[in-house]
Amino acid sequence: MAGTTTPGGTTVTEVTAELAALDDPRIRAVNEKHGDDHGVNLGKLRALAKRLKTQQELARELWGTEDTAARLLALLVCRPKAFERDELDTMLRGARTPKVHDWLVGYVVKKSPHAEELRLAWSADPDPVVASAGWALTTERVAKKPEGLDLAGLLDVIEARMKDAPDRLQWAMNHCLAQIGISHEEHRARALGIGERLEVLKDYPTSPGCTSPYAPVWITEMVRRQEEA
Repeated sequence: MAGTTTPGGTTVTEVTAELAALDDPRIRAVNEKHGDDHGVNLGKLRALAKRLKTQQELARELWGTEDTAARLLALLVCRPKAFERDELDTMLRGARTPKVHDWLVGYVVKKSPHAEELRLAWSADPDPVVASAGWALTTERVAKKPEGLDLAGLLDVIEARMKDAPDRLQWAMNHCLAQIGISHEEHRARALGIGERLEVLKDYPTSPGCTSPYAPVWITEMVRRQEEA
């Protein structure tokens, strides 16, 4: 399988060898602190993806290697709309690292015709990592296609569950809280109040020049930028 030549003329063996040559121990050491077991500079990974262009069969074979760098590359060269609903569900549940999980949702699932069905299914999943993907898709809708969403109901759930949610789910719910406050003025005061009461990520270390993920600060800063634009 690993040596199969794809319609694009590239073998998985060739690509994985190129990825191995790009692996930098220093980058790997930094990534491993965040749970990502690869050492490939993402700029170089994107350059490789640009050269390979879209190759769906290659993407599927790269994903099948279970190697993190190969999977990230797969998500850049795949055709998002070509995946079936159950295939995406299986991929998400098998995404072992945070970066693969985030790219799968952000670069592939969001563009899929199955995104809404998966959003509803994943949001209710007992696995908090899977549920975090559902909340990420909900945040996307809050920002770009809020019609039909019960924003007040989402705030109810966030208020009741975010404080004690596991880390990745808490982060995703907090992003949704901030997005509601940023995008929907009629819910802004309540979103700010929830953030202030729960104090989730209030003490999160933030680099100079970056906006804190603490919802009241995040909402206030993004609204300020919108008003100045």
